[in-house]
Amino acid sequence: MIVETLVDYFQRGGVVMWFILFVALIALAISLERIYSLFIKIRTNPVKLVEEVIAIIEEKGVNEAIEYLNSKKSPIAKVLAAGLEKAGKSKVVVEEAMTRRALKELAFLDRGMIYIAAAVTLAPILGFLGTVTGMINAFNAIAKAGEVEPSVVSAGISEALITTAFGLFVAAPFSLLYSAFMDRINTYQKQIEEASNYLIEYLVESGIVREI
Repeated sequence: MIVETLVDYFQRGGVVMWFILFVALIALAISLERIYSLFIKIRTNPVKLVEEVIAIIEEKGVNEAIEYLNSKKSPIAKVLAAGLEKAGKSKVVVEEAMTRRALKELAFLDRGMIYIAAAVTLAPILGFLGTVTGMINAFNAIAKAGEVEPSVVSAGISEALITTAFGLFVAAPFSLLYSAFMDRINTYQKQIEEASNYLIEYLVESGIVREI
């Protein structure tokens, strides 16, 4: 069975395999949280949200729009609400309020990313460490036996190859996930900037916010 084969390889890989497994589990836990936060929790379309806010402002007023935004859980809603709360003031004041709120609300975007990046780097390093220890064990076995026999050195060489393969096996998928997460983060940040500018332009044109 595949499971039995994997367990067998893991046991033959030596103690370094446990460190690689620990790194993999940490990266997996953080990646699952990132998937939820970046692809499920913040699914709100920023531009569409601004259009909804503008419709509420024109129909019911700024206060109703703020209440609507405060009822939302998405970070962009909080950013837009911070800007609307400065209605009647200058454009610069509104922009500063939105920027401050954005820095606060979107801090979670990069949360845990450094650990995924560390796992991508650390897993192969641990694999190579296992390679070194495996080769050391192989040479020690040769020294004790006094001659080079395949059966004598096979355990050490097997440990060396398994740890390297496992380290790369762990690093590859998390490297792909890291790239996907960073792309999502950059895209969402750009959408927030576009939505904020869109709302500010409307507020200035409608006279709700002063140009200067």
